Amino acid sequence: MSRFAPVVPAAVTLLLTVTACSGGVHGTPGGSGVHDPYFPKAGNGGYDVDHYDLKLAYTPVKGSRGGRLTGTATVTARATKDLTAFDLDLKGMDVEDVTVEGRRARFNRTGQELTVRPHDDIAAAETFRVTVRYSGTPETITDPDGSQEGWLPTADGALALGEPTGSMAWFPCNNHPSDKATYDIAITVLKGLQAVSNGEPTGERTSGNRTTSTWHTAEPMASYLATVAVGHYDITRSTIGKDRLPVYVAVDPTEAKAARKVLAKLPEIMEWEQYNFGPYPFSSTGAIVDRPQDAGYALETQNRPVFPGAPDTGTLVHELAHQWYGDSVTPKTWRDMWLNEGFATYAEWLWDEDHGGDTAQRTFDHLYAHGEDEYPDLWSFPPARPSSAAHISDAPVYVRGAMVLQQIRRTVGDDTFYDIVQGWAAAHRHGNADTAEFTAYVEKKAPDKDFGAIWKDWLYGKGRPDHP
Repeated sequence: MSRFAPVVPAAVTLLLTVTACSGGVHGTPGGSGVHDPYFPKAGNGGYDVDHYDLKLAYTPVKGSRGGRLTGTATVTARATKDLTAFDLDLKGMDVEDVTVEGRRARFNRTGQELTVRPHDDIAAAETFRVTVRYSGTPETITDPDGSQEGWLPTADGALALGEPTGSMAWFPCNNHPSDKATYDIAITVLKGLQAVSNGEPTGERTSGNRTTSTWHTAEPMASYLATVAVGHYDITRSTIGKDRLPVYVAVDPTEAKAARKVLAKLPEIMEWEQYNFGPYPFSSTGAIVDRPQDAGYALETQNRPVFPGAPDTGTLVHELAHQWYGDSVTPKTWRDMWLNEGFATYAEWLWDEDHGGDTAQRTFDHLYAHGEDEYPDLWSFPPARPSSAAHISDAPVYVRGAMVLQQIRRTVGDDTFYDIVQGWAAAHRHGNADTAEFTAYVEKKAPDKDFGAIWKDWLYGKGRPDHP
């Protein structure tokens, strides 16, 4: 279904399309999708987002697993070409009004694409603001692998999770990891509920029976890492380390007792990860612990990962490691997912090695010999080439990705290896990178070593390599 606002006769619409250019700009549409190898419709061409300002209000519907969300999203972006139109990703919801630089713009909807036609064309390198007012019941999206994301209603509120494409269920965005931005998010909820998001809290006010909480994320963030958690939470604030890094932890009261012991390890884990991976890349840390039935997986949402129930130590290590690998250094496409998950899985191995468990090499050897017993699909495809969108979160990406890192460590030795993992996080801090850039970086750091077999057999090769 298409909808334009304001509604004008067809002849006038054609005239506006032909004469919309101003100041000598002769642009073209920005294009829908950035041709990601697994999610080709994700993201959009023609601009880069600098900032999202989201003003949201959510009201759960009593006796229902749904609720009503109203939102005003102001997206500040820079055109990368002359534009007559551009797209935002928004799945579901009813769009009521769109303005560009304060002037009403025509728009239409097709699938997940919200196509905006501004009153005046936008020149390349021009910064512009588009504001979208929308409302409705946000969708829960089912991934190709069957997991659920987007807007997840919970027993006492909602949980927004975005990997890989779910963020478009609750705000219009350039929904691809290659376009990172800063965020301000204000969430209004019924008095008595809390609303937690990324970054740091910047205020809270109550008026009547409504409470509005505001959060600011100063470091660039991919859309899939944005989160909102609405419900009843025990919220604690503290600091860790000599730099007094702020820590914000929100725990559903039903999980507080079970989560207390492992969350007490958060300062120790953060100190250990900074020692191994380099300076922490963000201005706060923490966690959100919801109920086990609220989500089917933990997710490395920026600043404070989300956990469905009390996590174990390994999962907390894994999701916090993502703050370096995945959140700060973000993949250019979903094909590069192993750069997130291989590193985070390997962090678990290193933690075990340093805390009385198996060495990383012993873990590697066990998986090489018996890995198919635990992960039947371990050798089904190489980590750098998942077989389809349904498999970007499968064992080859996580476990075999970690095995690639162990092979690099064994080849270069510990000193050079830690130079590589810390240097990689520093070189692409708050940016994007792909597998080709990583392999080139490794080779530059160890020019006297031959990585050909590792890349050929472990990173890109099919089946189990002949030699461990």
